[in-house]
Amino acid sequence: MAEQMTGAEMVVQALVDQGVEHIFGYPGGAVLPIYDAIFQQDKLQHILVRHEQGATHMAEGYARSTGKCGVVLVTSGPGATNAVTGLTDAMLDSIPMVCITGQVPTPLIGSDAFQECDTVGITRNCTKHNYLVKSVDDLPRVLHEAFHIATSGRPGPVVIDIPKDVQFALGKYARPQARMSHPTYKPQREGDLEAIRAAVELMLKAERPVFYTGGGVINSGAEASRNLRELAELTGFPVTSTLMGLGAYPASGPQWLGMLGMHGTYEANMAMHDCDLMICLGARFDDRITGRIDAFSPGSRKIHVDIDPSSINKNIMVDIPIVGDVNLVMEEMIRIWRAKTNQPRTEAIAPWWKEIEKWRAVNSLGFTNSDTIIKPQHAVQRLYQATRGRDVYITTEVGQHQMWAAQHFHFDEPNRWMTSGGLGTMGYGLPAAVGVQVAHPDALVIDIAGEASVQMTMQEMSTAIQYNLPIKVFILNNEYMGMVRQWQELLHGGRYSNSYSDALPDFVKLAEAFGGHGIRCEDPAELDDKIAEMIDVKKPVIFDCVVSKEENCFPMIPSGKPHNEMILPDTANLGSIIDEKGKVLV
Repeated sequence: MAEQMTGAEMVVQALVDQGVEHIFGYPGGAVLPIYDAIFQQDKLQHILVRHEQGATHMAEGYARSTGKCGVVLVTSGPGATNAVTGLTDAMLDSIPMVCITGQVPTPLIGSDAFQECDTVGITRNCTKHNYLVKSVDDLPRVLHEAFHIATSGRPGPVVIDIPKDVQFALGKYARPQARMSHPTYKPQREGDLEAIRAAVELMLKAERPVFYTGGGVINSGAEASRNLRELAELTGFPVTSTLMGLGAYPASGPQWLGMLGMHGTYEANMAMHDCDLMICLGARFDDRITGRIDAFSPGSRKIHVDIDPSSINKNIMVDIPIVGDVNLVMEEMIRIWRAKTNQPRTEAIAPWWKEIEKWRAVNSLGFTNSDTIIKPQHAVQRLYQATRGRDVYITTEVGQHQMWAAQHFHFDEPNRWMTSGGLGTMGYGLPAAVGVQVAHPDALVIDIAGEASVQMTMQEMSTAIQYNLPIKVFILNNEYMGMVRQWQELLHGGRYSNSYSDALPDFVKLAEAFGGHGIRCEDPAELDDKIAEMIDVKKPVIFDCVVSKEENCFPMIPSGKPHNEMILPDTANLGSIIDEKGKVLV
């Protein structure tokens, strides 16, 4: 039976009915009725952020680490516009999010009222879908529909813009249906069986195959990661991954090649370049992976599995497109493979593995360590060793430290790695860590940060303090916007235009000012003990790890170059590009 309630009460009840336990937000005039409804209940915990961008990143971290939908509540005008960066970030990285925004009363829409903006117009291109709810009678349907759209198909953010008078209005609330449907939104989950059979036939004939996996495997759930591991073991094929897909296949697995792309391993990039069959599972062939399009994996047949039909043949033309949920498609691949052979192609691809071992021997992630100054790669490695065996989740900001974390912190399970991939949002990691810690209060949550990125959302330390969330912010402090400086060194003649931070805060004092714990380390000999101190402290920590200032992040495929032309870490001249035979090309 439908219940009579206000629009604001409908919002809260719908969130509860959708299984939401936490919501990240910041109050303002246009959402005060909803905040009043939140005040009068105890099923939904509201986390008060310090900036609306922080709310969206917290919701992203929460969603990525749990597989659930993140929820955000912000006011009209600047509240909504401040959320745009996080909405775009979630859109590009396929993170399920419902963002509820307040709006001025319907009679004032279009009058340039106080804190009015065209939220639907502004967010149209950075959301999967958005709504302006003009009648309380539509509100229950829209609320439930938003969660269905955000979490099904290719996940993404949905905005619900609710005018203040609609929040006050009385109407009949309807609970969600057991199975949601939409007349025009029906994502295809099951892949075409004939296409899957054709893909398996190619896999049975390939001599140099590679699995190219992405965030879609993680988004498809824990079963998808298990199916990927079974499929890899069943075929014997090597596995590589995008930045967003780390953890779907274990980094400790024998068939793991490491991350792919601009800062991927030599063996992963060379395998992609020289393979004769590429099986793309839940990735979208973005530019950081493909490099030069006309030289991308030139001799290979390509299979592409993706639930988003618009991603197929968008950047790279493929031989066998399969639209569907990657988990369900892999299940069919496993079934068909077992029906045909039930054995890995060990002997047939032995020469391929021999070639891969030669590329592995290059040790493309190697670096020259130091006894006098902390190398950032070494810092990440020591952090990884100190946290092994713990219930640990890693977030990052964006830049060199992000790539070093991806390269040297190894993930054996999905949903443990939260980073900004497609948008590359500096300031993502700290609020994302807050969101992860809310979802996993007993876990060890660490933001591997850069001193430039982390200052963009540093105010969210206050949120961590308020809610007793013991996040650890592990800053690799080189005093530069490191990736900007690296590109300026390699591509702009060493003209370091505005990439050095002439003024930095004392991060130890800053941590203490927030009410947290501060640690500073400059000596490699003290690093392990201070990391242990960071882990043991039961409150938010800012760890200022002072690292070598001009370390570059290698390997690196320069923009516009193919996979087999990359800068390696042991290059004497950092401007040189080395091909697979060790020949200097530039």
